[in-house]
Amino acid sequence: MTTTPSTLPLTELRLSPDEAAETARLALELAREYPSADSGSLLQDLPLLAARLPERVRRFLRAFQLDQAGGYCTISGHLVDDGRIGPTPAHWRDEQRVHRELPEEILVLLYASLLGEPFGWATQQDGHLVNDVFPVKEYETLLLGTGSRTALTLHTEDAFHPYRADYIILASLRNPDRVPVVVAEADFTSLPEDVLDVLFEHRFRIISDDSHLPHNNTVSTAEDRRIFDNISRLISGLGLVPVLFGSRTDPLLCFDATHMSPPDDDPEAVRAFAAAHELLTHNTRPCALDAGTFVFLNNHRVVHGRSSFTARYDGTDRWLKRVNVTHDLRKSRSLRRSVGARLIG
Repeated sequence: MTTTPSTLPLTELRLSPDEAAETARLALELAREYPSADSGSLLQDLPLLAARLPERVRRFLRAFQLDQAGGYCTISGHLVDDGRIGPTPAHWRDEQRVHRELPEEILVLLYASLLGEPFGWATQQDGHLVNDVFPVKEYETLLLGTGSRTALTLHTEDAFHPYRADYIILASLRNPDRVPVVVAEADFTSLPEDVLDVLFEHRFRIISDDSHLPHNNTVSTAEDRRIFDNISRLISGLGLVPVLFGSRTDPLLCFDATHMSPPDDDPEAVRAFAAAHELLTHNTRPCALDAGTFVFLNNHRVVHGRSSFTARYDGTDRWLKRVNVTHDLRKSRSLRRSVGARLIG
């Protein structure tokens, strides 16, 4: 049976006051112990430190990891000290900025370690492991997470990349206008068999979004140029890809409404892609992102987006933290500098 927006399985855990206080204390303590979210010792210790999170949280995310819930869930009720974190930054590239939101960055990494291993992209936000999502004035009209006036269309995160995340975590630090993340999860087995056949076949073009391109990053060294040459070669060699993969009765999804398309000379693929887009659009719902709400997305089961909004650029705008999580860090070893490195590129 096809799920509808009113029946999509959204699972929420709301922290009790004691759990929220316990979690905040842990994050603040660890921020005093570890110098940054990219700290090698922190990344080494994450699974051990995550054992100190409230048991109810750990059980909740374990069930989500085992697909015992829907394709996304939320943990709400986190305490965010608005004064401590300071104004929403003007740009993620500001290296002089003191990251007073380090406790929240560490917390999102602790959660990531309950689902798998956190990782980042050397080709995105200058290789920061935990990315910022807030409006940047120069990107205002671009189709980027740091845009605002242009809506983000439904997409699998980094859909073009063979080592894309298994999970995406979005942690809301500030969202006074209550701009939601838009999530879509659908039953593809409701589609006609012939359409389903085409969606499982390598018949669709895909390209990278602009966040991985050199002009949206800092490219100043030979190593920087090598990294972007690598991703350029990867993108040019992608070929055609499927929209669905895995089990025929419970398929996994790779979809991007903007950066994926059927060839014009393949009418069956055109029809199938349109059917997939329509099904996902019909099964779209907003997911609230109040300050202190963390959203967990299964990047193979749901697609997400964001409506357009008007940014103020006065330090009060929507501010999220984002991290990628993989079940298997080894599979990307050829694109990471060392066994312990977390950046793919």
